[in-house]
Amino acid sequence: MAGQLHGKVALVAGATRGAGRGIAVELGAAGAIVYGTGRSTRAQRSDYDRPETIEDTAELVTRAGGTGIAVQVDHTDPEQVRDLVRRIEAEQGRLDVLVNDLGGEHLMDWGKPIWEQDLDKGLGRLRVGIEAHMITAHFALALLSKQPGGLVVELTDGTAEVHEQYYRSECGAFFDIAKTAMHRLARAEGEELREFGGTAVSLTPGWLRSEMMLEHFGVTEENWRESTTAPEGFGIAESPAYVGRAVVALAADPDVARWNTQSLSSGHLAKVYGFTDTDGSQPDAWRYIQEVEWVGKPGDPADYR
Repeated sequence: MAGQLHGKVALVAGATRGAGRGIAVELGAAGAIVYGTGRSTRAQRSDYDRPETIEDTAELVTRAGGTGIAVQVDHTDPEQVRDLVRRIEAEQGRLDVLVNDLGGEHLMDWGKPIWEQDLDKGLGRLRVGIEAHMITAHFALALLSKQPGGLVVELTDGTAEVHEQYYRSECGAFFDIAKTAMHRLARAEGEELREFGGTAVSLTPGWLRSEMMLEHFGVTEENWRESTTAPEGFGIAESPAYVGRAVVALAADPDVARWNTQSLSSGHLAKVYGFTDTDGSQPDAWRYIQEVEWVGKPGDPADYR
């Protein structure tokens, strides 16, 4: 995919870590100019209180072959987002790809019904997981829609089919509402962008080997298969680069409009476009989860890679 997006301008909202960082780096590897935003900088940590920074992401983008530009932005603040988009327009004159990866995963309150969940955390999850997406879309799509071919990717967790069939009680209502809302937001954006030649989709990775997940299981990206605490299903896990390659495949596809308003997954798109994860496999986590894990049937994650 090297060079396929040369000259294209992308904004990855929430590029500090996890899927956002993986997407930003893969866009860079394809030659794009990537504005990566987040609240964690080398001078100031966010309430995640983790070591990853947007400057680190920008350096990785540039090292991969693109142009990485780090911008500290709180996407719940309309003024900051307005200033960000004005800067992109002033510096580049265009925006070709918007990736909304604003999730608030540090606001989880596991395994509780809505009346027992921490209300401040829950409302914070909705603010980051829905409101910030819409604030960003409000400003960014005004620029993206100025030329045909623009792509919007709303990152979520689970496909529309999965959300229709299952309620993930361990994650709770606030999580569920935020993640399912991304399918409807992508539908709205796609319908409104259609006449301007734009495309919007919702996209989910599978079981993501994010920095936080690797740390939780006491492993690194190099030895993740050696965890002694991870469940068997961790064998289907994918690197952040995998969903990044899914975004690149979409952004480089001249017929990307065929996907407009649809709910997509990294595993499904890998089969369509032929890209692989960093180990050369094509993990299809959601198929494994639906066919094996959530129905209690026997199955080896290796058979789904």
